[in-house]
Amino acid sequence: MRIDLHSHSSVSDGSQPPADVVRRAHAAGVDVLALTDHDTVAGHAEAARALPPGMTLIRGMELSCRLGGRSLHLLAYLFDAAEPELAAERRRIREDRAHRARGMVERLGRLGAPVTWEMVQRVTGESVPGRPHVARAMVEAGVISTMDEAFTREWIGAGGRAYVDRYALDAVTAVGLVREAGGVPVIAHPRASRGGYLFTDEEIAGLARAGLGGIEAGHPEQTDADRAHLRALAADLGLFTTGASDDHGEATGHRLGAETTSAEAYEALLAQATGAGPDVGGRGSS
Repeated sequence: MRIDLHSHSSVSDGSQPPADVVRRAHAAGVDVLALTDHDTVAGHAEAARALPPGMTLIRGMELSCRLGGRSLHLLAYLFDAAEPELAAERRRIREDRAHRARGMVERLGRLGAPVTWEMVQRVTGESVPGRPHVARAMVEAGVISTMDEAFTREWIGAGGRAYVDRYALDAVTAVGLVREAGGVPVIAHPRASRGGYLFTDEEIAGLARAGLGGIEAGHPEQTDADRAHLRALAADLGLFTTGASDDHGEATGHRLGAETTSAEAYEALLAQATGAGPDVGGRGSS
């Protein structure tokens, strides 16, 4: 069984609509897919409707958090989307994303970059604007050649000339909110240096004491040495480890199923969830 527990659609910063993500995952041989758009559950219904017989959808989300003054991403699985506190935080984060994106466009304008809010909106479509959308607009405007160039101190990377900070949940609080909503929290790519997601063993242990369920050890931007270390750390802390593609479609190169989660870790995740069950194609929600 091929299990990919981290993917994105055009509802956040992926390039394909949720139904297309499901179809691409099926074509790639994925049996279980988690749709984990940033701070939103808006793509779940479309993804569930597109499930072919026998394929399973795990409803998830990648929640924007902060730990030690740095950005931390928390994958939340099978939570009750109607739980009011977590729903309110999702809404607050999304509203701030739009405010932040506008601020970056304004700073880019002051730097002489011909990027307008209308360009960002066209790239964003119906999803919530974020840095990747601003970066795509910068490429379209000819300011940079590739999206990676945007995420530097020259432009909209952390501390960069056009960077604008954002609201994010305290990570310990976020873990508690996900648990209260019946979900299972997993720290996303904790050793992916490209995005600055470098968290110490002690920081991860602190999240484990708060209720963290697992660690995303298998990720395209984590080295073999880091993966081995994270698996050993998870074993010491009593956590499970996941593997996932973190596919964003064209932005990452279509890579659904490139990294997978073991059946044992998947069963551990399901055993901890009390908020919602997975959707199975041909059977509906279970």
